[in-house]
Amino acid sequence: MKEQRASSRDIKKNNRIRTLRCILRCDRISQPELASILQNSWPTVLQNVRELIEMGLVQEVGEFASTGGRKARAFAPVREAKMAVGIEITQNHIGMVLADLSGQLAGYERRKTEFSTDEEYSRQLGEMVAEFTARFGINSEKLLGCGIALPGILDMSGETLVVSQVLGTENLPTAFFSRHIPFPCLFVNDASAAGLAEVWGEDAPGNVVYLSLSNSVGGAILNSGELYEGDHLRAAEFGHMTLVMDGKTCYCGKRGCLDAYCSAKVLTEHTDGNLEQFFELLRNNDPAATAVWEEYLRYLTTAVNNLRMAFDCPIIAGGYVGGYLEEYGDKIRQLLSGRNTFEPNAEYFRFCRYKREASAMGAALMQIERFIQEL
Repeated sequence: MKEQRASSRDIKKNNRIRTLRCILRCDRISQPELASILQNSWPTVLQNVRELIEMGLVQEVGEFASTGGRKARAFAPVREAKMAVGIEITQNHIGMVLADLSGQLAGYERRKTEFSTDEEYSRQLGEMVAEFTARFGINSEKLLGCGIALPGILDMSGETLVVSQVLGTENLPTAFFSRHIPFPCLFVNDASAAGLAEVWGEDAPGNVVYLSLSNSVGGAILNSGELYEGDHLRAAEFGHMTLVMDGKTCYCGKRGCLDAYCSAKVLTEHTDGNLEQFFELLRNNDPAATAVWEEYLRYLTTAVNNLRMAFDCPIIAGGYVGGYLEEYGDKIRQLLSGRNTFEPNAEYFRFCRYKREASAMGAALMQIERFIQEL
């Protein structure tokens, strides 16, 4: 009998969560529409909506025009009822985003800040978060917490940054980043966070591989929306797959790694670190930029095809470079089609939803998702 009651509670909770997700996707929606989409009875939908209104997450916003019968009541999400901050730590910058309940970007800031393990860096990070949330008028009651994306391998508990070659540190307690932040914090690998952001909010996420093309190359493997992290939490370290035998030296010290051929630095080393400037040159048909880009795409499409052959699922390209790829989609798909052994096309290849600060957004969405799952 106890098991039946627990199951009933689980079903009720799941229906409430599904109802909220459905409303969050709309500017406003009627009760009949909700019932149709969710395949729930009107009384069940109305009960869930009432509970969400009491929580301050949904509001009634008038009625729809009559179609011959009683006017349908209109409901809308209160997207700003709860917010989360996402932070991306890099070697030379700190990126921050503010995300609302529906996963929309409500605020953004990026500051040039060189990473250091000195206490001053930790204190400065706390001050930046305080200033950022104050600027948008977010108080502790509304703020769910912070998600912090780190470029490296974390332990299973998330309490230690085991190694980060990008930041040049090992066995650093993650509390170093949060000790001056007065909100709940969680920690995640930067590429994993970006990959999670790409599938967040989908009712039935399938399998997908995310390839992050930033100042270092990484990625995420998502199995039905869940991260696959491997036996030693090193899964999807795509940047350190060997692409060219005895090729260019990677920052890890090995030769021929994918990172040495497809990181954003491969492009920005021609424009003093400015990626936007590189693509401006490319749009203006600069010969040198065009030659660099042609070579970059040959290596990138080789890597993407390898991932397709290994995982047989959609591949999403994101990161700093990923935000620019859609503009060159026809060329990329043409190259991919030529490499594909089994299919005459490259429909499996996708461009990222989040063109900037994807890691920070993914980290924020983890806090949002935690809140939703606890409704």
